[in-house]
Amino acid sequence: MQNLRSRSLVLGTLALLVVLGLILDELGALGPLEGLFLQLSTPIQRLLDGVTDRLVDTSASWRDLRDLRARNEQLEGLVDQVMIENVRLKEVEAQNEDLRKKLDFAEIHPQYILKAAEVRGRVIGSDPTNFMSVLIIDVGKRDGIRKGMPVVTERGLVGHIRSVGTNWSKVLLIIDPSSSVAALVQSSRAPGLVSGRLGQDLRMTYIPQEDTVSVGDVILTSGMGGNYPKSLVIGQVTEVQQRDIDTFQQATVRPSVDFRRLETVLVITTFEPVDVKGAIGDAADGVPTPPTEGTGTPESSAEPTTTATATPKP
Repeated sequence: MQNLRSRSLVLGTLALLVVLGLILDELGALGPLEGLFLQLSTPIQRLLDGVTDRLVDTSASWRDLRDLRARNEQLEGLVDQVMIENVRLKEVEAQNEDLRKKLDFAEIHPQYILKAAEVRGRVIGSDPTNFMSVLIIDVGKRDGIRKGMPVVTERGLVGHIRSVGTNWSKVLLIIDPSSSVAALVQSSRAPGLVSGRLGQDLRMTYIPQEDTVSVGDVILTSGMGGNYPKSLVIGQVTEVQQRDIDTFQQATVRPSVDFRRLETVLVITTFEPVDVKGAIGDAADGVPTPPTEGTGTPESSAEPTTTATATPKP
């Protein structure tokens, strides 16, 4: 009962204040109080607005930072993808350029049937008689490859097939000491025999004294013996050794093929052999008979009396 009376008293007081406020507002008596209230509350309102704005800005900054971090991670991922793709495209471009050059070689030599092969490894080992420099390629008997087939690139002669497996072959390089190729000087057509020297440039021997050979001359396969097709580039002369007392002159030949960077090669699976009647170095009175292709070449132990050296133009 007492609570009811207290509640009624509170409600009555509130109603009286409301009515009193309405009367005072009608009479304009609340104007000074309203101005005082606004004057007192404005700084507080500004402070609250500033705090609210800072809270909103801080929240927005954290949200933006989170978004930037997520975006940065996404961009870093895209950059990695682009870098990987760029590397892949450069590799594809290099492979396409290599294949284009070999296609050009095939178009220039339509008389050859060529089989492309990828270099899978290189063996520099030894057998009981000599060191060997051998490439392993990824074609073999199932691809129609046979022992003795010449191997080339668009730059020139690489070697020949030494042994064959089902899906692999070994290529004996022309820089191997056991390799020799019947050759000629492009400009003068002087014949000779090019032999390998492992880790060094090639050596062309049995060049007749009366023939001209000069630094910068291009050396080609002659086709004699039928082991290699005619007119394949072997290299370029970098030095000539000649002595009047010798029967033959010699030359140092820089290979046209960079054997350190071979990735793909071409195997010539057929070619027109050359009649061996024109083979160089037929026996004559007191003149030694030079070895044929595939045999080693003796090197003169005497020093030449005249030597021309120079770096040939590429």
